[in-house]
Amino acid sequence: MIDNLFPNRRWLVIPTSITSSINFDQVCEGSLQGLRLSVDHEKTFVKYDITDVTASYTQSWIDPETQTTQSVVIEAGIYGRPSIYSSSYQEYNYPDILELLSTPEWTSPLTGSIVM
Repeated sequence: MIDNLFPNRRWLVIPTSITSSINFDQVCEGSLQGLRLSVDHEKTFVKYDITDVTASYTQSWIDPETQTTQSVVIEAGIYGRPSIYSSSYQEYNYPDILELLSTPEWTSPLTGSIVM
């Protein structure tokens, strides 16, 4: 089993038909040209970092202008997913995306001879 070297990173596999909807300010890729495609060019993926809040908590601070205490409740959940995220698309962690990308769907077999 591969160690999860990127515990807060996620990969979202999406159809290439929706790549025009990607907000590249929300993902690690910089442009459409930088996306890796499946062998049949029907799928691609984006990667992004998440924050997994396991329990709700209250964050408080003093407003410097009014000197009053302000607070907000941070609800448990996963934060940082891009706007293109949908639960109808498969989200992967690092070990799982490596396994997927090594399949014939994502990696063409080598053809021809290897010269040594």
